[in-house]
Amino acid sequence: MINRLTARIKERKAPVVVGLDPMLSYIPDPVKKAAFAEHGETLSGAAAAVWEYNRTIIDAVCDLVPAVKPQIAMYEQFGIPGLTVYKQTIDYCREKGLIVIGDIKRGDIGSTSAAYAAAHLGRVQVGGNTFAPFAEDFATINPYLGSDGVKPFIDVCRAEKKGIFVLVKTSNPSSGEFQDRRIDGRPLYEWVGEKVAAWGEEAMGEEYSYVGAVVGATYPEMGAILRQLMPRTLILVPGYGAQGGTAADLKPYFKDDGSGAIVNSSRGIIAAWKQEKYAQFGAEKYGAAARQAAKDMIADIRTALSLD
Repeated sequence: MINRLTARIKERKAPVVVGLDPMLSYIPDPVKKAAFAEHGETLSGAAAAVWEYNRTIIDAVCDLVPAVKPQIAMYEQFGIPGLTVYKQTIDYCREKGLIVIGDIKRGDIGSTSAAYAAAHLGRVQVGGNTFAPFAEDFATINPYLGSDGVKPFIDVCRAEKKGIFVLVKTSNPSSGEFQDRRIDGRPLYEWVGEKVAAWGEEAMGEEYSYVGAVVGATYPEMGAILRQLMPRTLILVPGYGAQGGTAADLKPYFKDDGSGAIVNSSRGIIAAWKQEKYAQFGAEKYGAAARQAAKDMIADIRTALSLD
């Protein structure tokens, strides 16, 4: 799958992933009203609104970008109906030819980690039948519990030819409380980056490992260090746009040929219709606003990387 992702990035000339992180506040009132009229102001009604919203966004961007990244918490907040829509969204994205990065941030040990890996990237046996429960192509992983929590995912990645992105340096303001702590003279995120590179040697694709890294766009100087520490690691970069990361900040995450990273934008694209820049589209054309925002982001990044 890592080979397919890197190939799709090159084909579409778009190192961009759209974060499908829906909030009810992002969804235009007519979409919510229609869903509530059918299902009531219930969890099922909220989930129905999310599904209609997602479907429109996916249709609008599926030919522009190589991948999407649904954040599972935004679906879990609506209970079982929300998780049903999470799975429905994954299946629809794959029908549209998109690679799906499940933003699940799981991290546990032993049989628990193995169960998470089976649920999201692998398969489970039920009697004589085998099922792929969620069937994402990649998943985000929290490495805080060490190798015991990560290796079950790597085992599944090797078996299924799928991938993971391990949290190394995140884009949130308080990430430094732990990630920047110095151990033997070096910040923790560097030690984690080195471990990601070592784990990656156990599961290599053609050019990059099945084991990727998450490094936030808000810390470009750290991104440059981690790019050197992880030469065969694809970096997933959150924090562009709404969180303050700019296209100019992104260059250190990429190699000189413009490869090696994929940049996420969530509300900057899916809620573009609420921005002044895209106000001309209005609520009724939120999909068209998302499409234009995706085009603008791709152009912005390509210009910053001198790819045009």
